[in-house]
Parts: sequence; structure tokens; C-alpha cells
Amino acid sequence: MLKEGPGRAVKNDSIKEQRDVCHYILAYLSENPEAGDTIEGIVEWWLLIQRIKFAMQTVSVAVASLVADGLIEEHKGYDSRSVYKIKQTDENRQRISQRLREMRSSLQY
Repeated sequence: MLKEGPGRAVKNDSIKEQRDVCHYILAYLSENPEAGDTIEGIVEWWLLIQRIKFAMQTVSVAVASLVADGLIEEHKGYDSRSVYKIKQTDENRQRISQRLREMRSSLQY
């Protein structure tokens, strides 16, 4: 059983990080069943590739949420890729400031 308090957060973060790394390694090996590497190679290549894939998915969902909330806008660039920018209104800047305050307060222990 884990203790209550600051030490618990560190322990939980460590367990989550280890679980995430195991997931990334297994995901890489599932996609590349013939792969093999040293610890250094796993860190430099396998985990980097998997974390980039994970980050792309996470960022895509977060950006879609911000667009749906009307906080940022999507514009098509010259190459047809989407470009995201803040919605330039005073009301929107206030909404963003409020959202940031809420996020900061929820991140504090």
C-alpha cells in the first residue's frame, strides 16, 4: 500500500513511467518483430519513435478539443496542411486566460 502525501505522487509517477516505457518497447517490437538493440539504442531510437507517435496522437486530440471549444482556429496552409492559431478576440483571450488559471490550479498539489 502506498502512503498518502508527496511521496505517493512520485511513486505513482515512477510506476506510470515504467508502464509507459514497457508499452513503448512492446509497441515498437510488435511493429518491428526482427528488431534488436542495446539499452542505448532502445532509448535513442525505439522510445523516441514511439513517443513521437504517442505525442502526435495526444497533440491531435488536444488541438481538436481546443478547436471545438473555439479557443483556437484551424486554417489551411498553402500546402493544404492545417495551421492552428489563437482566435483573435478580446473575449477569447479572456477565456484562454481563465482556462490557463484553471489548468494551473489543477496541476498544483
